[in-house]
Amino acid sequence: MGACSWPSEAEGGAVSAMAINLGLLLAFVPSGNPEVVLRSAQFEGELRFRVDETQHPKNYGKENGTVNSNGSVKPEQECGWGRYARGALYALQSKGNVLNQGIIGLISGSMGLDSSGLSSSAAVGIAYLLALENANDMSVSPTENIEYDRLIENEYLGLSNGILDQSAILLSRRGCLTFMDCKTKEHKLIRPQNLQVGYINGVHKSYKILLASSGLKQALTSNSGYNRRVAECREAARVLLNASGRPDVDPILSNVEPHVYEVHKDKLEPVLARRAEHYFSETMRVMKGLEAWTSGRLDEFGRLITASGRSSIENYECGCKPLIDLYEALLRAPGVYGARFSGAGFRGCCLAFVDAEHASEAASFVKTEYSKLQPELASKIAPEAAVLICESGEGA
Repeated sequence: MGACSWPSEAEGGAVSAMAINLGLLLAFVPSGNPEVVLRSAQFEGELRFRVDETQHPKNYGKENGTVNSNGSVKPEQECGWGRYARGALYALQSKGNVLNQGIIGLISGSMGLDSSGLSSSAAVGIAYLLALENANDMSVSPTENIEYDRLIENEYLGLSNGILDQSAILLSRRGCLTFMDCKTKEHKLIRPQNLQVGYINGVHKSYKILLASSGLKQALTSNSGYNRRVAECREAARVLLNASGRPDVDPILSNVEPHVYEVHKDKLEPVLARRAEHYFSETMRVMKGLEAWTSGRLDEFGRLITASGRSSIENYECGCKPLIDLYEALLRAPGVYGARFSGAGFRGCCLAFVDAEHASEAASFVKTEYSKLQPELASKIAPEAAVLICESGEGA
């Protein structure tokens, strides 16, 4: 779950996130042969393939019709959710690993989290990686699995995201904010101090996390806006680097110093200027957020999260009417410190930090308000999944 981050991760910038106590489970046993057999508790169909099949990235062979739209060689008809399992095999194979043991498994996500925009794709990919590694007696570090999961999304699925989600899932610890420099891959865990309410079973009880569903579900791979925003950030970086006399530097915004941005930002076209402003202001919010979190100033931390959400709307121009309605309903809810989109605003979930004593009241308020604003979408959400009350959790 990103606190302040988007799009800094894809640009090699500084990000912050944490894991929550909801997620998914993959129950599996080694198959005793190269075959993989998978089913989902949420989605129909059965996936079958072999670990001795060579997997290929997105667009491989499309020109001659030898692969389907997800980049896999076969079969013609396959469960959409199965792409991540094949992607996990692709990632492992791409680094020279030879697997001979498949798995038989059932995957199930927590109520309300499927296709919600809450790092669910990264969690699925990591689950398949860990299962295949376990079945084949592979010893793989969290850092290596972060890279493997990046390969699933960037190369196999063709998605231009960074490493925030998988880093939060693999590196986070209960009660801590995970800070990562996406360029150096360095990270640290930060526990807040001076909170008014102490620990219960080692977990801070002064805040809860609300996850509110809009009822919109869409895979990032089916939304061109996601990759387009990344491309716009790269173009903004290219203009700024050219203007500062460094045209040969990799065009990502983390390679542009803030003072260079301030000097040359007038050279950016309006759309690119908004994208760059979001990146540089988001980087500042990440750093200020670390200070607020460390000192236990949840009010200030929440204000920064809210500012991140507002900039996502105004500068990054993501979101849609239902998501914005949900975001604003969360901000009006009692006890909420701050709120923002999850999934970069391209899928159907918003999150909020809320005073623990007001969490239930806030959840009820948001359900009622959203049903007034978006009655058709709200009617499609199971009542128990409309607003989930969560806590910080352990990583995978």
